[in-house]
Amino acid sequence: MSLRSNLLNKRLTYLMLSVTASSAIFLSACNDTSPQADTEVASDLSVFEGCYTVSQDEPAQIKVSQQDDTWVMQMKEPVTAKRVWDTPEPLEVIENSDIPQFFSIDPDNVDAVIGRPDRVLVLAHVKPAYANIDPLLDSEYLSYIYRGANTIYRVECDEVNTDILANPHANLIIDNVDDSI
Repeated sequence: MSLRSNLLNKRLTYLMLSVTASSAIFLSACNDTSPQADTEVASDLSVFEGCYTVSQDEPAQIKVSQQDDTWVMQMKEPVTAKRVWDTPEPLEVIENSDIPQFFSIDPDNVDAVIGRPDRVLVLAHVKPAYANIDPLLDSEYLSYIYRGANTIYRVECDEVNTDILANPHANLIIDNVDDSI
């Protein structure tokens, strides 16, 4: 009888060790330690490259471009400036956790956010799927300009000077804006 109990004891010991080892392997397999879970995926800021306006039937008023590995913005100048675009201002990436300071949208529905360092201008790109289902959005782009948020529209860039101060709808062409022409 002692031989039988000794054999049973060995089998139970092996069974317990197998269950413990299997549980450890199972639990370690469920532990997500991938670096992607700990780091936020970098935003693709190229979605911002282009020109924008506050109404679809107006000429471009803001230009966003990349110059020397830095994202910059430019505003249209008034006619008296004798140039179309002002001096480029640097832009920087804004964290998704800061979105509620500027927009009333769930940060999970935003691809990328970029803005001036003084936060006078902040642009957000809304995920296309969300923009299609939210009846308040008629564009994938949001702008925050000095305490006010609104949708903005991506339009073709142009070199037509617009006197935004007098009449934003008046397309005034200034001769010799670009000396290389």
